[in-house]
Amino acid sequence: MVYLAGFHWVWLVLSLLLGLAMGWIAVVHRGRGVSRLTARWLAATILALIVLAVMHVVPGRFGYWLDLGLVMLGVYLGGCAVGSWLRDGVVSRQAASGGSTEHSSGTV
Repeated sequence: MVYLAGFHWVWLVLSLLLGLAMGWIAVVHRGRGVSRLTARWLAATILALIVLAVMHVVPGRFGYWLDLGLVMLGVYLGGCAVGSWLRDGVVSRQAASGGSTEHSSGTV
């Protein structure tokens, strides 16, 4: 894992930045979420991939890519959570202050 972080740090930073951006947008977008069935299927698939990676079932290059992909997914999801939390804080602070965008002259 340290090798992955040390060698692929640029990709990890990019996935973090992408996650921050998507988390920031997601609070504003308020799109429809996935269904319960789809969420369970995705969770089961990710759990199965984690088990494969931990047990070293996938050898060689594909196992390396699996490990890297799972680490990048975790960093991306962490970035999504932080970006969403930051945007929610900004939006709630603006709503609490009244959210006025008018200048002192009364024009926008």
